[in-house]
Amino acid sequence: MKWLTIPAAVIALASPLTTPPPGGWPIIAWAHGTIGLADQCAYSVAGPGSPQRDWEYLGTWMRQGYAVVATDYAGLGTPGQQPYLNGAVEAANVVDGVTAVTRHFQAVSNKWMVVGQSQGGQAAMFTARLATELGGEELDYRGAVGTSVPAYNEELIAMVGPGFPPMKISTYNTQAVLYILNGLRTSHPDLDIDSYLTAGGHHWFVRAQQTCQRQFHQELAGADVVIGDLLAWPLRDLPEGILRNYLALPETGFDKPVFIGQGLFDTNIITPNTLRYSAVLTAAGQPVSVHTYPTDHSATVNASLVDSVPFVAAAFA
Repeated sequence: MKWLTIPAAVIALASPLTTPPPGGWPIIAWAHGTIGLADQCAYSVAGPGSPQRDWEYLGTWMRQGYAVVATDYAGLGTPGQQPYLNGAVEAANVVDGVTAVTRHFQAVSNKWMVVGQSQGGQAAMFTARLATELGGEELDYRGAVGTSVPAYNEELIAMVGPGFPPMKISTYNTQAVLYILNGLRTSHPDLDIDSYLTAGGHHWFVRAQQTCQRQFHQELAGADVVIGDLLAWPLRDLPEGILRNYLALPETGFDKPVFIGQGLFDTNIITPNTLRYSAVLTAAGQPVSVHTYPTDHSATVNASLVDSVPFVAAAFA
């Protein structure tokens, strides 16, 4: 497995250790999960947040004969802050990465699919909705795989505020709220997100920008941080529609097959919400297939391969 980096586009390409087939290797675009907001956390700098899991996963795709493209999201290793969970931005980043690789390397095909986990699962859904439009005739988009897709975060975030019961939210989700607030401020600087934070909240809000996900999680857990103590005002007081416009996943307009995989013991992503989202897509006639696994958040990535490998092969065929 060898990574080739294109610094200007902040992307990396890993190709199978085989001779390219006629027309080049089809591309798997990897939309990674949450790794942090700081530049030193960027995938092109620090690599996977869960190395053993992710190398096993990405190695499987390469053994199937696909080239893997991993793109940094905007604000990771580049100027500015990351607009965390801004799906339209993530989709543009993924498509730009695929475009750059196809222009720089003759050994790859213009046929491609996106796969992603957690934050990357959300990015995969937005990419699936926008890929044909963003890639134009230059790229041949075939479909998407999203695992641990975070759905209806806009409803969950709106419930958080001062005095929020401390036993009702995990450290992982406290971290996610702080990341989302950072993303909102980056995408909508006019919102004055800082005014929604207590002094303690501002400390952890800034700390979220300075550390990588694993360290930040450990710091929050060690300090026994309670999300209700971080907020001066309930987040439902944000301007009407802002959370939905920022966080809501697309529910229509998918033009290629979409695979959603969800672990039934996932306590990071709200499993009933992901299943609800899957049902909404199915009811709307979208080309979605849904698979569940007796796994937690992280283990779903590789558990899903038994179904996603044939799904991807069929989409490329």
